[in-house]
Amino acid sequence: MDVVVLIGRVLFVVLFLSSALGHFTQTDAMAGYAQSRGVPNPRAGVLASGSLMALGALSVLLGVWADLGALLLVIVLLPTTFLMHRFWSETDPQAKQGEMIHFNKDLALAGASLMLFAFFAHVDELGLTITGPLFHLR
Repeated sequence: MDVVVLIGRVLFVVLFLSSALGHFTQTDAMAGYAQSRGVPNPRAGVLASGSLMALGALSVLLGVWADLGALLLVIVLLPTTFLMHRFWSETDPQAKQGEMIHFNKDLALAGASLMLFAFFAHVDELGLTITGPLFHLR
């Protein structure tokens, strides 16, 4: 079972690590897009969200306070979902559909991250982690 959970953690964080890398290597382009979506101080937002994604993903991947890492992912996903993917304000049907897909994906990932938080904070024997949970839910 430990190996299955580890494989799941690896697969789960690939998206976040690659996205965080993009936040750091394409900061100006991402900040321009964030600015077009009305995000205040977009460059700082891009760097902050990239940092939270990287920290959260590495925490989940390595099993270093994985519960906190999952919570960091929730913290970055929820505002991003509602600030960056406002499909309801799009007039072009293709843009609306694309934003709706991204909105639903981010919302689902936030839900999965919240479940991971609860899982890591509740299970005593996580296996194949460096530390135990920071939080303890009973």
